[in-house]
Amino acid sequence: MQISFGALAGLIAAIAFLVLVLFTIPTLHHLSKTLQQAEKTVQLTNDSVEKLSSDVDGLLKQTSSLLDKTDALLADVNGKMETIEPVVQAAADLGQSVSDINESSKKMINKVSNAHFTRTGMITSVITSAFARHFRRKGQD
Repeated sequence: MQISFGALAGLIAAIAFLVLVLFTIPTLHHLSKTLQQAEKTVQLTNDSVEKLSSDVDGLLKQTSSLLDKTDALLADVNGKMETIEPVVQAAADLGQSVSDINESSKKMINKVSNAHFTRTGMITSVITSAFARHFRRKGQD
């Protein structure tokens, strides 16, 4: 039985192809497992992204609600500040008036004490009291 060169070449090619297939099968099997794992990872990632997205939506709703409440609170505080501002200004004016009266009283006491009255205690208190009433009514020095 003689085999021609063409048949021998075909037999060698078939054996080489068989060897190639035998070495390729484990690689393809490993590649298949890797792709399955990659598919699981992608699915897990998609699930995580969906959960994260729903959590972020909830946080955004809560943040929006909180910002609305903060705006309302700030508007309320601003309104109350406008209401209180005249009271604060009146207190500042009263403090200035008291300070002015004290300054005027000190000036008057210095003038009276420099006049060398013998009964300085009684005269000073009468004059100071009179001027203090007068200045409180007038709001002047």
